[in-house]
Formats: sequence, C-alpha cells, structure tokens
Amino acid sequence: MKVLLCPLSDPGYLYPAIAVGRELHRRGHQVTLIARHGASTTAAAAGLPLTAVKDDNGTGPLSVTCWFRRQGDQYRTILAEARVQQPDVLLTSVLGHGALLAAETLDLPVVVLGLAAHLWPYTAGGEGEQECPARRQWRLRETIGFYNVLREEAGFTSLPDPTAAHALLGTRFLLRGDPLLEHPGARLPPGVHHVGPCLWEPDHDPEELDRLLHAPSGDGKPLVYVHLGRTFGGTGLWPQLNSALTGGPLRAVVELGRSGPPTPHPQAVLTTVRLPWMAPLVKHADLVITSATSAPVLTALAHGRPLLVAPAGSEQPLLAAACIRAGVARRLPEGATPDLLLEVLGDNSIRRAAAGLAGSLLAAGGAHLAADHVERAARHGTEQDEQPGSPRRHAHR
Repeated sequence: MKVLLCPLSDPGYLYPAIAVGRELHRRGHQVTLIARHGASTTAAAAGLPLTAVKDDNGTGPLSVTCWFRRQGDQYRTILAEARVQQPDVLLTSVLGHGALLAAETLDLPVVVLGLAAHLWPYTAGGEGEQECPARRQWRLRETIGFYNVLREEAGFTSLPDPTAAHALLGTRFLLRGDPLLEHPGARLPPGVHHVGPCLWEPDHDPEELDRLLHAPSGDGKPLVYVHLGRTFGGTGLWPQLNSALTGGPLRAVVELGRSGPPTPHPQAVLTTVRLPWMAPLVKHADLVITSATSAPVLTALAHGRPLLVAPAGSEQPLLAAACIRAGVARRLPEGATPDLLLEVLGDNSIRRAAAGLAGSLLAAGGAHLAADHVERAARHGTEQDEQPGSPRRHAHR
C-alpha cells in the first residue's frame, strides 16, 4: 500500500501524522511525506522520505497560520504530488481542505487526523455544554464557508448545506483524545473515531535537557512546564506567569511555541525556550500550564500530569472546558500566585484523575490504531459517501 502524508506542517499537526506514518512504514507500506521545506530535519529524524514545499517564511500552503488563505495552493500542491506518487490513501490533518479536495478529484480515500476533542456539532447530546453548542455550529459554518470558497475556486460545486460536517470528515476522522474529553452522553458523527494520542517528536538533546533541568537559579525546586499558544489578540499569560513564578518555591521552563515575544519579570524563576520536543520536560515536570492546545494537553495527560489551563481562542476554550470537566485541570486565574500552583500540586484528586486518563489514553492504541484505520480506509473506501448530501466523487464541473 502507498500512503501520502499531507498534514499541515506545524508540529502539532505534523508530528501526529508522522507517528502514524512511521507505524505504517513499520508494517511494510510505502509512506511519503509532503511538508514545507523547513520540515526536512524532522522528516529525516522520522526516517520518512520528504517532498519539500516552498515555505515562504512560514506563510506557505501547508502552514496552519495560512490554511484559509492558501487553500487553493494547498490543493494544487497536494494534487500534483498525489498524481506523481499515485497513493492508495491520503492522510491529512484537520483544516487540510486541499487534501480533502485532492482526494475527491482523484477518487481516493482520505483519513483526517483531528485534535484532542471533537470541534463541530455532535450528532446527539451535548445540550448541557452551555455556550459550546452555539460555538460548535458557528465554527462549522465558518469552516464549511472556507471550504466552499476552495471548491468554487477549483471549479467544484459548492456544498448545498452549510452544516454538512461530514464533508470535512474525510473517509475516516480520527480524534486523538478520549471519550472522557467529550461531553457526557454526546454521540459523535458517523466515521469519527477515538484513537488516542499519536505521539512522536524528534529526539531531545540530552545536554540541553540537563541544562534546563539543573539551571542554577532553580535547581531543586519543583518544575512547572509551560506551553504557550496563540493569544488571538489577547494579552497572553505573562502577567500570571510572572506573579506565580516570582519569589516562590517553583521554577518553570516556558515553551514559547507560536506565542509572541516573551516578557518575563527579571526575578521570575523561569527559562524560555523554542524546542522541537517537549515530552522529556513534561516527564520531569510536576505541573503543566498551557493555553489548552492539543499537543501539550495530550503530552501532559499521557504522562499523568495535572494541568492549569488559560484558553484564548480557536479550539482552546473547548478543550480547556473538557479537561476541567474531566477533573484533570483547573483554570489559571488572572491573579495566579505561587500558592495556587502549590495547591494544584498538592491536590490528590486532580492527580488521580490525570493518572487515570493517562492509562485510558495510552491503552487506546494511538498510532497503531490510527494505522489500522488507514489500512481499512484504503481497502474499503469511504464511509462518508453514504451520507446524504455529501460531495460525490468526480463532482468537478
């Protein structure tokens, strides 16, 4: 079987696809990755052949920051590579609209790797989510709207139903979380499956890790791992971090991720980094603070670490609420203090919940189960073609 991996190239989307691709390669399948040129080192570390795409300083067609602006380029790039590779199945990430349309053009199955929780409306249930059902409907309409722009640009018919979520689910849609992160009693749409975390990242630098773990200013203090996400125009977490990590018994390593310039207090006991790996730091941490994006949440939970969450936008509020509901997280308040962090560290209930969810996530199968779904999709074609109103193959005008 030939598989073309065509996720967005940012680590939170790229690394899970690589995890599945490596498992498929281990099973003897031919796997090729298409990603932006800056991912060449990552692809080499993963042992997967790469077709590199021009990056345009982080604004290329496979960049998450430009997914809705460069949909047409994404579609044409993936379509051209698929015509060269002639794969049996595509594996993409959520927001990989170009891959969905390329699969439709070539009559190929396409498996979509989602995030840690379902973002769009449930088939049933979820009424007790307060504002979330309305946000889910809004998010779906916005996403379908962008997808229709791409379809029209490429000469395809628009989707007649602006709430046709199945059009975005591909042949199979794989959530990397756990049913506990969904609203109690909610039913997922057909074709959506939980597979658990698909964990992979490049090997860490032992010397760098040792330096971070034994920094003179914080050696011996409990470690907090902080992973900052996009602020969506907000102020970010620096006021809370500075108040919680100045003059107290804790220290932190702060991964800047896709956040803006750091503004640490001179007396705050923390180190800022931009690293291609986080798992070794999470493993040594006692607590994880995050904006509640999927990668740090899943890495923290896979290691049984409790969370403090401070969401800004996109999927962050939904996933933060899911973690709080599951008992594995608390919200980081505006006036965070060292005492608050110590209180969470000493809360046995949240630690037990995190350890329990870790066991469930790791037992789900992760990349192994996801690879099973890719193989089934390649053998049996689509589940979604049976959905009323779904785009039919060869719908090109």
